Amino acid sequence: MANNTRLKLQGKVAIVTGASRGLGAAMALELASHGAVVMLVYTSDSSTELVNKMIDGIHSMDIPSDYKEARARGCKVNLGDSSAPNKILSELDEWLGPDSHVNILVNNAAVEVVKPLGEISPEDYAKVYDLNVRAPLLLTQALLPRFNPAGNNRIINIGSVGARKGFPKLGLYCSSKAALEGLTRCWAAELGGNGTTVNQINPGPVQSEMLENIPEEIVDLQKMQTPLQNRLGTPEEVARVVAWLASDESSWITGQVISASGGLEMY
Repeated sequence: MANNTRLKLQGKVAIVTGASRGLGAAMALELASHGAVVMLVYTSDSSTELVNKMIDGIHSMDIPSDYKEARARGCKVNLGDSSAPNKILSELDEWLGPDSHVNILVNNAAVEVVKPLGEISPEDYAKVYDLNVRAPLLLTQALLPRFNPAGNNRIINIGSVGARKGFPKLGLYCSSKAALEGLTRCWAAELGGNGTTVNQINPGPVQSEMLENIPEEIVDLQKMQTPLQNRLGTPEEVARVVAWLASDESSWITGQVISASGGLEMY
């Protein structure tokens, strides 16, 4: 995590989806360690305890904050539901007030269905695309009026190396992340007038609960093909890239996809 003497995100308000565990949790903690206040969006009742522990941990960080005790807040909502953005906006109003602004949005929440082409159902398609594509679109759209009008806002989409590589039985997941790439470039072209940037990070295999659903032979092959130590990445390594993109240090980077994969995929 960050050195507390250099709080490059102090005064910034961040929203991280899928923030209860894995990559999302690491991203939320990294942003908070740089001084941002963070809304942790999560879905399941079973994650509430994890989120509350994260909030306690963020509040215990020895970091100055413009928001005093409002350093973090959880928001339980089903992002696959089209009404989810309204719930998030309502929670934001209750937390920081109706005149508050958002500076950083990390669209991280995702789901995968591991099935070959011949077994994919319309319900499978809806499950993956409603969360992986529609949810980031609707949430980003809903937050447009709440982004800081002074500009220099940051939208960071979390994709996957699968967006540009075909993996058997992962057609829905890989194609949804490719769709998110397309949205990333279009939003960057639309929103850059005031300094707002939109970028995507495509992690390679990272040790997480989601990775446990990927066929073992695919993970082993990815490790073997990863030039950097033939290993999995860590959530913290990806989170540091998120924090950089969220900061003013990345002000000239937009519409880009960064492969955070130890060289597994080189763009």
